[in-house]
Formats: sequence, structure tokens, C-alpha cells
Amino acid sequence: MANVPLRIVGIGRNIELRVVSFLTRARQATADVVFIDLQSEDETAILVEEVGCKLLTCEDEDILSIAHCIKQSDLEPADNYLFININKQWSLREFPLHLNRSRENWDVYVGLVSTDSSQEPRPSESQLANSKFQHASLSSSGLDELVAAQDDATAHDISDLLRVRVIESTTLPSLPQRESLATASRFAQLFMWMIQSRHPLFLFGIPGIVLFVLGYRLSGGVVSTFTELSTESIGVTLLTIAMTLFGLFAMMIALILYIMGKQVEQVQAQYEIPKGSR
Repeated sequence: MANVPLRIVGIGRNIELRVVSFLTRARQATADVVFIDLQSEDETAILVEEVGCKLLTCEDEDILSIAHCIKQSDLEPADNYLFININKQWSLREFPLHLNRSRENWDVYVGLVSTDSSQEPRPSESQLANSKFQHASLSSSGLDELVAAQDDATAHDISDLLRVRVIESTTLPSLPQRESLATASRFAQLFMWMIQSRHPLFLFGIPGIVLFVLGYRLSGGVVSTFTELSTESIGVTLLTIAMTLFGLFAMMIALILYIMGKQVEQVQAQYEIPKGSR
């Protein structure tokens, strides 16, 4: 039987709120998805089994222990493995980046969790058994090499015949959310439809709102500015009242025409004669 082309392995502890979304996203990339539970105390393991994914358990979360767990299981061999540690530092939007990394034909590619300590050794000099990793991409040969590695092994101790890289994993920068072009296009289409169809809410509603707001704002200035009765004050006052009333009437006409249009459409739909029924 041929080996599985790609096996995605999720690793986590107490992630019942995130495990289903991860497994669903992983199944879109490959049909072979496995989850390694690190002795969770919530319903993480139950949810994995309900989704229908293979469930394994492991006590340690370093890359060597995970490799031993996969090797000792009854799973069929795979050509490539993608390990993803589901923790607080990892986001689902990083999944496409890790998936592309698994296609770069690395035998051993390990992204270690970044630390703020300046005394930590370089990633290539860190002991794999004592380092936490964020994601890893392994070939079948790379998996066998990690299974046979010693507890104090580093990246330099792995065979020179393999393509090996151990780096410090960095999170993606957070970008501000932007309105999609599809949403903007829908608004533009709605605006053009209202103009072409001469929609009452557009023809009467918008001018009515503008006149009503202007009349309301000007009324406060008229009351505070003109303290004496004169031709000028009476004219401005009448103009302000007229703007307010015209705006109010325009909004009422827009609502009435809109409601009447909806009722006419319902009546036409009820009494419309289907084509070919004559």
C-alpha cells in the first residue's frame, strides 16, 4: 500500500474551543489528520473523536517525544508530516504558511517557540528534547532520524545527508481589518440601482433628511440671533420653518411611496398570470 502523501498532526492541551476549527481547516488540505492530546482536562479528546480524527496521547510536547509517539502508533507510513502545536501563540491564519513550508521538501524543519531571554542558545544549538516547538515539517527519513536521536541532540547532530533547518518561529504581524472589494462593490451596485430605478427613499428621503437637519440646526441660530422683530428676522424665520417642514414632508412621502410600492408588488405577485397558462 502506498504511503500517505501528507499527514497533518495537531498537538495541544485543553483547546476544546479551537480544536474543531483546526481539524476542519486541516481536512481541507489532506484527508489524513491526526491529533496528539497532551493529557487535556477538558473535552478536547472527546471533540476530536466526535469529529472522526485519529487520537493519540503523549506526555511531553517536544519534537523528539512527538516523533516517538507517531512512530510507535499503528498509523500507516507517510511521505511528509506537518506538526502544528496549537497554543496561545498560534493562530489559524498561520496555517497556510505552515502548509507551504511542508511543500519545500525539507527533511527536518523545526520552528521553535520564540523566547525573550537573551541567554538562550541559538535555535540550531538548542537541544531538541528541551525546546518547545511551534511547528515542524518532516519527511519519512527525517522522522526516522529524530526517533533515533539522543536526548541531548541538536540540529548539528542530525545526519548531513538530510536537509535540516531549525529556526525561531515568529508570529505574523496583525494587520487592520479592511473592507473587502466585494462589499464595496455591493454598496456601489445598490447606489446605482437606487438612482436608475428612481427609488423614493433616494429621491425624497435623502433630500428630506438634509432639509430637516439644516432647518433644525438653523432654528437654534434664529432664536438666539434675532431678538427684535423686523422684516429680515421674519423672512429668515419663515425660511427656516419652511425648510424644516419640507424636509419632514419629504421623508413622510418617501416612506409612504416605499410602503405603497411594496404593497403593489405583493398584489401583482398574487394576481400575476403565469406564462403558458392561457
